[in-house]
Amino acid sequence: MLRQALLTAARSGRLKKFVSTMPVSAAIVSRFVAGETADEAVEAARRLIGGGLQVSLDHLGEDTRDREQADRTTQAYVILLERLSHAGLSRGADVSVKLSSIGQALGANGEKIALDNVRTIALAARNAGTTVTFDMEDHASVDSTLSVLQETRRDFPETGAVLQAYLHRTEADCRDLAHEGSRVRLCKGAYDGPPHLAYQKPHDVDLSFVRCLKALMAGQGYPMVATHDPRLIEIAGALAMRHDRSRGSYEFQMLYGIRPDEQRRLASLGDTVRVYVPYGDQWYAYLMRRLAERPANTGFFLRSLLSRT
Repeated sequence: MLRQALLTAARSGRLKKFVSTMPVSAAIVSRFVAGETADEAVEAARRLIGGGLQVSLDHLGEDTRDREQADRTTQAYVILLERLSHAGLSRGADVSVKLSSIGQALGANGEKIALDNVRTIALAARNAGTTVTFDMEDHASVDSTLSVLQETRRDFPETGAVLQAYLHRTEADCRDLAHEGSRVRLCKGAYDGPPHLAYQKPHDVDLSFVRCLKALMAGQGYPMVATHDPRLIEIAGALAMRHDRSRGSYEFQMLYGIRPDEQRRLASLGDTVRVYVPYGDQWYAYLMRRLAERPANTGFFLRSLLSRT
């Protein structure tokens, strides 16, 4: 019930305005978001990379209904990539892009607009010496996102995909994308879906995650295991050994501000660990989904409210 309430809150304009104007919000958000500007994002990347980690930077925003905003977001990524290159950080950083933030939701031509914009970003990433990964959004956008991915990979085969274990279809999608050269981030999923499309119980999502992980580890691609769950991290390591995968043929991914000690521990063992680093002023929906994913995050949020109000 709490998860559903938070996912509903993520779409509430009224609650967004209330939370965004609370004095406490900046202090809470700073734990999960690197800042509002490209310079702050680059500085966060510098710190993390200097500590032996890698990063994936996300310019926050989604469900853009305005063409000019989609183009501005595209240019924000181009600027970010240029600054990463100038800072000498490109080898340890890539960027994550939500297609809905660059035009996917703009009516009948949305998919084409998103494809044109993401090609611009992918070219900037290649010029900077790094890559782009498509974030996956709600269940209704999966087919469109995978279609844009297929088209983008014709010219930029290094483009990464994200698949979400909470959907029934994902195990088959993992098998389809587990081919040589294919980078696939597997996560549980921070959205909601109807019972005929999505698992409703956390245990069932976990079981799906393991099945999907088996498909990716058995394939020829590059699995990116996005989880903070100690059990799933252990299972991922065991599956990598079973399939004779060396460290460097897969990676772990975790969110900025969540389990940083575990991030450093895994990196100290020789694993590649990439931190998902969001930045920008459109942080509200992102924060609500982080709270929905993990009850401990909700506890932190509520304790902060009580201590500061």
